[in-house]
Amino acid sequence: MAIQSIGLPTRLASMIMGAAVSTVYYNLKLRHPTVDMPIIDYDLAVLIQPMLMLGISIGVAFNVVFADWMVTVLLIILFIGTSTKTFFKGVETWKKETIMKKEATKILDGNVSGTEEEEYKLLPGGPSNSSETEANVSAEPKVTILENVCWTEFGLLVFVWVAFLALQITKNYTATCSVAYWVVNLLQIPVSVGVSSYEAMSLYKGWRKIESRGDAGTNLQVHQLIVYCSFGLLAGVVGGLLGLGGGFIMGPLFLELGVPPQVSSATATFAMMFSSSMSVIEYYLLKRFPVPYALYFIAVATISAFIGQHVVRKLINLLGRASLIIFILAFTIFVSAISLGGVGISNMIGKIEQHEYMGFENLCEYDA
Repeated sequence: MAIQSIGLPTRLASMIMGAAVSTVYYNLKLRHPTVDMPIIDYDLAVLIQPMLMLGISIGVAFNVVFADWMVTVLLIILFIGTSTKTFFKGVETWKKETIMKKEATKILDGNVSGTEEEEYKLLPGGPSNSSETEANVSAEPKVTILENVCWTEFGLLVFVWVAFLALQITKNYTATCSVAYWVVNLLQIPVSVGVSSYEAMSLYKGWRKIESRGDAGTNLQVHQLIVYCSFGLLAGVVGGLLGLGGGFIMGPLFLELGVPPQVSSATATFAMMFSSSMSVIEYYLLKRFPVPYALYFIAVATISAFIGQHVVRKLINLLGRASLIIFILAFTIFVSAISLGGVGISNMIGKIEQHEYMGFENLCEYDA
């Protein structure tokens, strides 16, 4: 009964935070498969993460207002749609990798000219067709964590996280819906918008670039930057509402932006580490986080993620196909839609049988 008292979003947030921390620790030693940079794209994270954090706060408030059945329905629709889109992206990437592998074999046999080789280098979303690059994909080099972290960008992300944490703690000591309550909430906007705007300006002026996208990541246009930040905000709202941390939204989004699967997965997980931990703290402040049981979920997810990460990397190195990451992501999202949706529907049926209230709640009357 005690575990059943933990809401679905709270369980999700705690498990995702544990898995994210474990995966990020693993990824901090890895390099980008084709470019001389960390496998985590820090500039992409700095652009989107602050807006993701802002969305998380909005989503957690919506979680209080929305009924459980509304959250369940949204979760099922979102997960099935996202998993389908991600699966087709995986199929597309698999086909590109097949073409590149065939071209690499022909190059080694001396049957392909340099012009044709250059044509296939331009294909996004998979490993390059040169034999040297293919070897690099298979043997993702590892360096020490200190050498592999972009400390300036990491510092900005930590600043945003600490600022949001301080505001959440301060809000906990204000009366719900009081003037001070709304002032503290609104202070999150200049923090997130300020950091994202700084990164967006740097990308627009060409001072920085999203290196994982190659030439496409330089001198981004204003409308592109607005779209990226808007998706970050939307992912945060959905992640806070469902307790996901936004990673299930950001991973497929990064793939659509042309970011390689390994980098997409690593960067989305890196963002999840910050956002999911903030979700956990906010649920704790709302008295929706039974610590002993949530710690159990965190521990199980941490161990499972570390083992899974090691196995997946071995499979990629063995088969030479980064598209495996996309298929695993699609499968995970689909299974989550079935399992978590089933749990939510079961709880919903129980409330119907007990004639419990299943409408909207009043945020200002919520007893935290």
